[in-house]
Amino acid sequence: MHTCLTLFDYQELLHNSSFCLVPRGRRLGSFRFLEALQAACIPVILSNGWELPFSEVIDWRKAAIIGDERLLLQVPSIIRSVGRDRILGLRQQTQFLWDAYFSSVAKIVLTTLEIIQDRVDSHISRNRLLWNSLPGGLYILPQYSTDPAQYPFYYAMLGKSPSQQFTAVIHTVTPLQSQISPVVKLIIAVAKSKFCAQIVVLWNCDKPLPPRNKWPSTSVPLSVIEGQTKTMSSRFFPHDIIVTDAVLSLDEDSVLSTNEVDFAFIVWQSFPERIVGYPARSHYWDSSRSHWGYTSKWTNDYSMVLTGAAFYHRYYHYLFTHYIASSLLTMVDRMANCEDILMNFLVSAVTKQPPIKVTQKKQYKETMMTQGSKASRWADPDHFAQRQTCMNAFSHWLGFMPLVHSQMRLDPVLFRDQVSILRKKYRDIERL
Repeated sequence: MHTCLTLFDYQELLHNSSFCLVPRGRRLGSFRFLEALQAACIPVILSNGWELPFSEVIDWRKAAIIGDERLLLQVPSIIRSVGRDRILGLRQQTQFLWDAYFSSVAKIVLTTLEIIQDRVDSHISRNRLLWNSLPGGLYILPQYSTDPAQYPFYYAMLGKSPSQQFTAVIHTVTPLQSQISPVVKLIIAVAKSKFCAQIVVLWNCDKPLPPRNKWPSTSVPLSVIEGQTKTMSSRFFPHDIIVTDAVLSLDEDSVLSTNEVDFAFIVWQSFPERIVGYPARSHYWDSSRSHWGYTSKWTNDYSMVLTGAAFYHRYYHYLFTHYIASSLLTMVDRMANCEDILMNFLVSAVTKQPPIKVTQKKQYKETMMTQGSKASRWADPDHFAQRQTCMNAFSHWLGFMPLVHSQMRLDPVLFRDQVSILRKKYRDIERL
């Protein structure tokens, strides 16, 4: 036995194996079960009568082979009969279950408490699909809905698609000066989109709400509502007036054409679980200071899409408000900054994927910087330093850095191609 241990590294063997035998230990269970899950090795359970962890909600047939310890000689033939596609599916499920429910004591405890909560509130409990599919039951708040079709993660599984329209939510913090104000131009451009169901102006300005006749007339419903607390985090409050799956989040001084709005929405419909938009930013590890850094340099690499001009699913409003620690929301409100970074952290933590940037819009930052608004956060010299602080506070709360780098940008077909502009569907984008 000693010779075997010196010849082979146990952890390496686990990670290089497709199947791991999990016989009973001193009792029915065995620590080898969690070792196998962590290593993405398919557990072969040989312990008759063992009730597997959280089996009330977890379908272990999707992640393990349940054998019969009385028929050990049949195990090799059972394993050989498992096809490659099923092996891949089983191994992927082991990784999902480990990460979602078993990778820390905190997750094990939280999973236990949530299962108990589902028992108590059985009328709003999560079904097995929600527990056994990405992103997992801990990121699904059943108070929002018990219908999987109301979440952005299950459309493909259910054979459904998100709704074909969006609600634009424009965050406004400066007084309405005139009919040529940037927010008025923005409302007019967004209202022309054939996919726009309604526009909601979130009035977070200290000045009184302007009368209705001061706002432009539009072909879609325009609602102006005052923020409950007029804080930065309140821009992501799940207002009942938002009934479409898609939300177009906009800063009041964003500059977007109708073509840009339409194209970004079409892209979002293919990626409804992600943030899809224009202004991109990135993060990096600063080894000299041993902390995370934030950069707005224009490169081909990004890990965040700012919510000043971005689409996402309305469920993220609910998750942002009810899942994120109140201490982080208080920090965002105190700084009047970083709410967009926090939303990116949340969505990437849930999906394990990067956001999606659509056609380059380099003038976005320059436009923001030259708006001349005294209240503009971009004119604040402490703005950038605060965002560095936020990056590290958010990653500390999560216990890891969720942001994922990407170099993918989605452009319209024939974008920048040397063909007639008449052949291009989103021709106005190239004229910007």
